Amino acid sequence: MLLKGSRFIRIVGCVGVLGFLSVPAVGLAEADKHLHEAIGHAGEAKAHGEMGHAGEATKHAEEALSHADAAKQEGANAHVSEGMSHLNEAVEHGKQGHGEVAGEHSQEALKHLQQGH
Repeated sequence: MLLKGSRFIRIVGCVGVLGFLSVPAVGLAEADKHLHEAIGHAGEAKAHGEMGHAGEATKHAEEALSHADAAKQEGANAHVSEGMSHLNEAVEHGKQGHGEVAGEHSQEALKHLQQGH
């Protein structure tokens, strides 16, 4: 009976460890998903900024910022924080009607977000 009980404990222990190890992987998968979305919106913000469309650049920079923040909370690396800093600048300049400057900051954000990917 002791051997059967020991085997049961080992199996339960292994299952528990595997379950514990999969939790961070789920978080990183979510971070990757949000980072992918942030990269897409930062690219859109860059493109609209280059065309002088401050309003659209702002909208996409804000969306990218939202996804980058979610990725950061899920465990993304330090490049994401730097990208967020540039996205904040893009939003501020876009709100002031400075589309081209918003596009430049979006380009810098894009570089950092891609490095964080």
